Amino acid sequence: MRAPSTKEKVIHFIEAMGKRAKKAGRVYLTGGATAVLNGWRDTTIDVDLKLDPETDELFQAISAIKDELDINVELASPDNFIPPLPGWKERSLFIKNEGPLHFFHYDLYAQALSKIERKHEQDEKDVQEMLSRGLIQKEELLRYFKAIQPHLTRYPAIDPQEFEKKVREVLDDL
Repeated sequence: MRAPSTKEKVIHFIEAMGKRAKKAGRVYLTGGATAVLNGWRDTTIDVDLKLDPETDELFQAISAIKDELDINVELASPDNFIPPLPGWKERSLFIKNEGPLHFFHYDLYAQALSKIERKHEQDEKDVQEMLSRGLIQKEELLRYFKAIQPHLTRYPAIDPQEFEKKVREVLDDL
């Protein structure tokens, strides 16, 4: 098991990816990487990300970098767990350019809804931080949930009624 990753390790990961990349692309960080870079967590177990486009070159870079930096990397993003939110790319927050790669935080509304659906203790804390810091708004969160609600049948592991109940509980608790 690798050690948890700090903000510095995540930044080194971004820099190392940019140095190895030969072609332009986007890397969307999500989960704990977003939390660590934004300062509401000190560490994360792994760096979750989505590549666009997915290339062998970047997969090989990840394989080498995770060993060099002693960092866990997982190809995971909200659209692996819930339907993609309309406009998610446009709402993804720019982090920085490194080499030919552009790094973003995956849309925070999608991250929040994905975390609400999973309902792990750390995920709930992350959503509370996003809301309390004004990074997401309650009304918009509900609006985006309603936008994906008709597409939940494509995700058979999700009970649509239970998911809506979880969203409303989060909103009511505030």
